Amino acid sequence: MLRLLGFAPESNMDAGEVKKKITARVLSLKKGTFCCDPLNCPWPVFFPCFGLNLFWPCHLMLKENSRIRVMEGAKHNLPDVDAQKAAEAIKQLASELTEKDLLLVLISGGGSALLPAPIPPISLQEKHDVTRKLAGAGATIQELNTVRRALSFLKGGGLAHCAHPAQVVSLILSDVIGDPVDLIASGPTVWSEVWPEEVLSVLERYKLLNSLPASVKYVLGRPSPRWRENKDESNTSGHVLNAVIGSNSIALKYAGRRARELGFRPVVLAPGVCGDVRSVSRLYGLLAHFACSQEEPPPEIAAELLRLGPEVGVESWDLCRTMQVLDEGRTEGWGSTCLLAGGEPTVELTGNGRGGRNQELALRVGLELRGLKLPPNGPVFLSGGTDGQDGPTEAAGAITDWGVYEEAQAKELDIDNFLTNNDSYTFFTRLSAGQRLLVPGLTCTNVMDVHMLLIPPIHH
Repeated sequence: MLRLLGFAPESNMDAGEVKKKITARVLSLKKGTFCCDPLNCPWPVFFPCFGLNLFWPCHLMLKENSRIRVMEGAKHNLPDVDAQKAAEAIKQLASELTEKDLLLVLISGGGSALLPAPIPPISLQEKHDVTRKLAGAGATIQELNTVRRALSFLKGGGLAHCAHPAQVVSLILSDVIGDPVDLIASGPTVWSEVWPEEVLSVLERYKLLNSLPASVKYVLGRPSPRWRENKDESNTSGHVLNAVIGSNSIALKYAGRRARELGFRPVVLAPGVCGDVRSVSRLYGLLAHFACSQEEPPPEIAAELLRLGPEVGVESWDLCRTMQVLDEGRTEGWGSTCLLAGGEPTVELTGNGRGGRNQELALRVGLELRGLKLPPNGPVFLSGGTDGQDGPTEAAGAITDWGVYEEAQAKELDIDNFLTNNDSYTFFTRLSAGQRLLVPGLTCTNVMDVHMLLIPPIHH
């Protein structure tokens, strides 16, 4: 199952051609989980490279005698003082560029936490508290980034504004559903208007308006733009090229290709699964019961799937297509099927345990597989973060089946208590000696999560 995750970003760009065409002085900035010496640049470069985790030795992946300078911050994907200092250094460097310069920006997941530059008088802690409360209330990544942009000097095109009039090229690994470049890492090189009404609407939706710090209320109530007009123009989008070179869709494409090589019949459901993990787990449970039915599946299953689809970001036609393929596999006696999907579900925090959305999703799916056979005659589910880290744990996710419930019962582990306390990591460490945890180590990339449901052949 783990061998299906050996995919790589796809790009039509040739690094050699890029280097041949660049004649200007180049400033290369990188923010996110991707850590290496990407172009092995032969020219003098200052390259602030941020690791998602302070313990991750990014500099060990650089070439010997590399001209890249490494700066680390945002431990556990949370903005901190080190990341803020690095953001100030980036802002200063970008502001010194001229029309003869090229700014190369490499952006991947974790960029929002790695470039904290709160608009005065907002403090870093105040900005962090607002986004933490939003995330804890179940806000989507789109909603989080909408608020982050409004409170930041560098997000929402702020970095490109600082670099004007230099040319800006951003190569982006997408960790946001739909690959909207204005939301990935909160769009530091993508010009976007900030509408206070939209931001206030998000905060009101999660009942946070009354608890906002005075500094945040002040910034959102100001009529003036985020940036002082000390450049020739405010909308600097004309000198910027943003290109997405890696995404969840590409990850699923290569995972499907690898699944076929391993003898599975791959079926890609959707790359944009979202919504509460409870609804998402129900979706995968229903699909497993549909695919594993010995006889014609009850029509109630298909009806509930179609009702649930829009709630979790899956179009009806994708569900109909997937159910048709699964039904054909059941009736015609095909071999094992590998159902693939991706996205970024959300978890509503109700406790203070250790875990992440992938581990909690896997645990909940295990419960949804009630009544189905155990492997190898029953389905297996995997949920994992492509960055190799799920929440503040060393695991990327977990692998589960109906045996999770049976083993938990035998060990007198109360699954409901673990779920209420958002303590899925502790649960899996106590189950099967921790062998159900997915621990690949940090992958130095991030294109959201991958969900995998392996369905065995159905023997009539």
